[in-house]
Amino acid sequence: MAKGSNVAVPVPAVRVELGWRAGPGVPDADASALLLASGKVRSDADFVFYNQPEHTSGAVRHEGKRTVDGAVTDTLAVDLARVEPVIEKVVLAASADGGSFGRVPGLYVRVVDAATGSEIARYDSTDATVETAFVLGELYRRQGAWKFRAVGQGYDSGLEGLATDYGITVDEPQHAPPAPAPAALSTPAPAAPPAPVAEPVRLTKVTLTKSAPTVSLAKQGGTSGALRVNLNWEMRKQFSGWGSKRGRATAMHRDLDLDLCALYELADGRKGVVQALGNAFGALRQPPYIHLDGDDRSGAVASGENLTVNLDHKDAFRRILIFVTIYEGARSFADLHATVTLQPQNGAAIDFSLDECTVPSTVCALALITQHGGDLTVQREARYLVPERGVSPQRTVDHAYGWGMNWTPGRK
Repeated sequence: MAKGSNVAVPVPAVRVELGWRAGPGVPDADASALLLASGKVRSDADFVFYNQPEHTSGAVRHEGKRTVDGAVTDTLAVDLARVEPVIEKVVLAASADGGSFGRVPGLYVRVVDAATGSEIARYDSTDATVETAFVLGELYRRQGAWKFRAVGQGYDSGLEGLATDYGITVDEPQHAPPAPAPAALSTPAPAAPPAPVAEPVRLTKVTLTKSAPTVSLAKQGGTSGALRVNLNWEMRKQFSGWGSKRGRATAMHRDLDLDLCALYELADGRKGVVQALGNAFGALRQPPYIHLDGDDRSGAVASGENLTVNLDHKDAFRRILIFVTIYEGARSFADLHATVTLQPQNGAAIDFSLDECTVPSTVCALALITQHGGDLTVQREARYLVPERGVSPQRTVDHAYGWGMNWTPGRK
């Protein structure tokens, strides 16, 4: 498509794919969406991005990134049938982290039918220079139907500039308050209580790497509320008759089953595991204060598997090891690409991708969360383990991290 052109979108739900080519010195990029009524968001809740991954209506969801052979994509799911009638337009944007879009090769946005995967529209951006944020396209209503327009409008003020332009309140660095005025000689009238102020959107995020594998939750603002751990995966290789979607193989191949799990050790010495095997789903409001949302084995869930840690009881934890096992459908992680995101209710998102697996591994340690003086530190592990013959993945990860638990066979 040429910039400014449009095309009809004749399907009820689409996936919007932001893509580019990775390489040395190439900045990372992130997809986002803004739901507009009369040209502006109604509130900060109408902004969907990595720190606020789903709209309250369920109509727009940030699904996350994947990398295959140097090609990177970041995807948004848009259920057009669920977009509220007052919303006239869904702006599809991108922001660059670590440089400008002039250094991002092969930048494009693609709209595909969520049901079939067939391409509806594609716009390739070829004229970026100093911009650090881009509106690549927009989905908009016209005479009761949806259309897509290629936009290609850039900002040199990053995601913050783009967001504020559409009415988002952004969390800015705090400056020292002004010096207090001299006290009045007369007794002032009682001041009215201040009106409640909406919490601004926090744009910061943290990506853990081999060279920078740890982060303090407290320093990122994650000191209370729920910490949501999400695991998403894709098949690296596409076989005849297969497709792919976030979190599972397509409906044509439904037997790939990865299980997100957590070993825990509490401050009082109690140890255990949270996992689907044996229906050990845990609990949020009583020990172990960790809960596995469920076990998706149908291939119908696009958001992967999720586990929640109650940070209101952070002092109860000594350590938590988040890991994943292959229950069935693959013999190792070699053909899978997975992304882990830890999203505190209060604080910046923490994410990382797993390295390519080169061993016959059926269990991977993802992240180790440890207690240090009232603060929880997250450490990227991304460590593939190979069980010995006859040894379960759970016992293997237990032995590698010295948990010292007794294991018995379990079933789903």
